[in-house]
Amino acid sequence: MLLAIDVGNTNTVLATFDGERLVHSWRIKTDSRSTADELALVYRGLLAADSVQVTGVVACSSVPQALRELRWMLDRHFGGVPAVVVEPGVRTGVPLSIDNPKEVGSDRVVNTLAAYQLYGGPSIVVDFGTATNFDVVGPKGEFMGGAFAPGIEISIDALAARAAQLRKVEPVRPRSVIGKNTVECLQSGLVYGFAAQVDGMIHRMVAELGGSVTAVIATGGLAPVVIEECETVTHHEPSLTLIGLRMVWERTRP
Repeated sequence: MLLAIDVGNTNTVLATFDGERLVHSWRIKTDSRSTADELALVYRGLLAADSVQVTGVVACSSVPQALRELRWMLDRHFGGVPAVVVEPGVRTGVPLSIDNPKEVGSDRVVNTLAAYQLYGGPSIVVDFGTATNFDVVGPKGEFMGGAFAPGIEISIDALAARAAQLRKVEPVRPRSVIGKNTVECLQSGLVYGFAAQVDGMIHRMVAELGGSVTAVIATGGLAPVVIEECETVTHHEPSLTLIGLRMVWERTRP
C-alpha cells in the first residue's frame, strides 16, 4: 500500500491507499524535536496495528526541521521502499502563477492538484489548520495565490493568554449568536466570527475571479467547527491533502 504523510505545524496526518481507495488514516501531534528514530517507532507502530505492508511513501511538510528528520527516517527505516517528498523540482503538474514559486508550501500545491482534479476550476480551497489558508485554483489548474489568517486554535490560545478574565473553551456552536455567559460569548465569536470571515474572504475572491467558481472546498482538522455556518463552502473533503499526495505519487512514482 501507499503511505501518504502530511506534516503540518500542529498535527501530522497519515493515510494508506490501495489504488485510489483510502484504507486507513491516523492523526498525531507534530513535534519538530522528534528524531528520525522516534518517528519510525510511532509510524511503524501505527502501521503494524493495522497490519499494513507499505510499498511506497509520499510526503510533504510545512515544518523544515520535521522534514529533515522525516527524510532521515525514510532513508534509515524505509530504505527499501520507494519514496517521494514533495518539494521544488518535483513534477506535480501544478503551474505556480505567483511572484516567487519557491515560497509556496508543498501542502498548498498538492491541495491545488487535488481540488482541480476533483472539482475543476476556478475553485477555492479553505484549509482550517494552524492558520486558515485560502488557496485559489485557476481555470487550468494553476495555483494563483491566496490569503492567510490566524487559525481557530491560535485565536483561542491568544485570547486565553492575553485577556485576564478569558479562558480556553471548546470551539463548538453555542445556543445563540448572542452569548449569555463568558463561555458562550467566546464560542460565538469563534464559530460565527470565523464563518463570517470565511464567507467574506470567499465573496471577495470570487469577485476578483469574475463572479463564479466551480467549488469552495473546506479541508483541515478544524473545518468541522465552522463549515456548517459557512454559506459559501460547497464541499468538505477532510482528506484533500492526502488525496493530492496520492496524485503526485501517481505522476512521479520512482
